Amino acid sequence: MRWTNAAASFILYTMSKTEAAAAPAKRKALGLGLLMSNPGLYLLTLFKGKFVGGDAVGNQYYTRPGKLYDRRWVVYAGAPEASMIGPEWHAWLHHLTDAPLPDTGGKPWQRPHRANLTGTPASYRPAGHDYMGGNRAKASADYQAWAPDQN
Repeated sequence: MRWTNAAASFILYTMSKTEAAAAPAKRKALGLGLLMSNPGLYLLTLFKGKFVGGDAVGNQYYTRPGKLYDRRWVVYAGAPEASMIGPEWHAWLHHLTDAPLPDTGGKPWQRPHRANLTGTPASYRPAGHDYMGGNRAKASADYQAWAPDQN
C-alpha cells in the first residue's frame, strides 16, 4: 500500500494537532512489518495510540484512554516475544503502576533482563539429558534396585 498525499492529509486531518506533529515519527517507527502481520493493531496504534515510551530492546509502548481503564499495548521491535518485556514495563502493561517504573540500573548484584530460553536450543540441559549424551557421573546417592536374591 502506497501512501499518497491525499491519504496522508486525511490521516493528519483526523488526528489532533499534537498527534499530527508526532504522526510521521510513529508511522516511520511502526513500519510495514506490523501492517502486514497485524493490520488491526497497526491502525489502532496509528489512529488512537498515544506513545508512552520505549525500552532498551526497542519495544514501543502505547496507551489509549478508556471509560473504565486505559488500554495498554506493546509493539515489539522484532519477533513478538512476551518474555522480552522488562519488569518495569511489565508492571505498567498489567496496570500495577500508573507510570512505567524508572530504569535506575538496579542493584549491583542484579543481572540484566533476558528472554525465556525454554524450548530453544539455548535452553539449560543438565549433564544427564538425552540431548547432552544421556550420561552423567555416578553419584553416591544413586538408586540401587532391590533384588530378592540379595541379602
